[in-house]
Amino acid sequence: DTCRNFHCKRGKVCHTDKQGKPHCICQDPAACPPTKDYEHVCGTDNKTYDGTCQLFGTKCQLEGTKMGRQLHLDYMGPCKYIPPCTDYEVDQFPLRMRDWLKNILIQYYERDLNTSGILTEKQRNKVKKIYQNDKRLVAGDHPVELLLHDFEKNYHMYVYPVHWQFHQLDQHPVDRLLAHSELAPLRASLVPMEHCITRFFQECDGDQDKLIALKEWCHCFGIKE
Repeated sequence: DTCRNFHCKRGKVCHTDKQGKPHCICQDPAACPPTKDYEHVCGTDNKTYDGTCQLFGTKCQLEGTKMGRQLHLDYMGPCKYIPPCTDYEVDQFPLRMRDWLKNILIQYYERDLNTSGILTEKQRNKVKKIYQNDKRLVAGDHPVELLLHDFEKNYHMYVYPVHWQFHQLDQHPVDRLLAHSELAPLRASLVPMEHCITRFFQECDGDQDKLIALKEWCHCFGIKE
């Protein structure tokens, strides 16, 4: 099978021509395997797709058009009303996000104490310093005032989690820039819970080049140069 080790990008599938050569063609959205309700996704066109196969197959068929360039995965789950994000809410968003990233790393570290594998040794050493600090704010539903106070008081505990998340997302390609497709795994899972995340990332892109550089990312989270 010439298609066995021939990889196509999302939205395309391998097809063998008459000469037996493999090449990529657009996935037919109607031919996508059936999905469960919880696998439905919402596109940036505010249309619910049965799954990512159907969404990216549709995007591929629209390749070269304005609609195709603008169609992306918006968030997981069927489309629903997402309330607009106010100026006040977008200002408070990085407080919650920083605290969440710190707690995610703490959870990974605690899991690695029993079965290592999630974090590298270098990452574990970084998180260990945060984990063992008796001044660390433990996970909880904290008021904005407490999160702001803790950030100012324990600033050093938040620097690594912010850098860590950037490098987790910066994968395709690794170029110290985050494109929409690289932000999607984080955005798509959080939009239903954090309706400010889309506006936050849009405003992070200071030069409006549709890419978020490490410097822009850190500035958005209040991390000093």
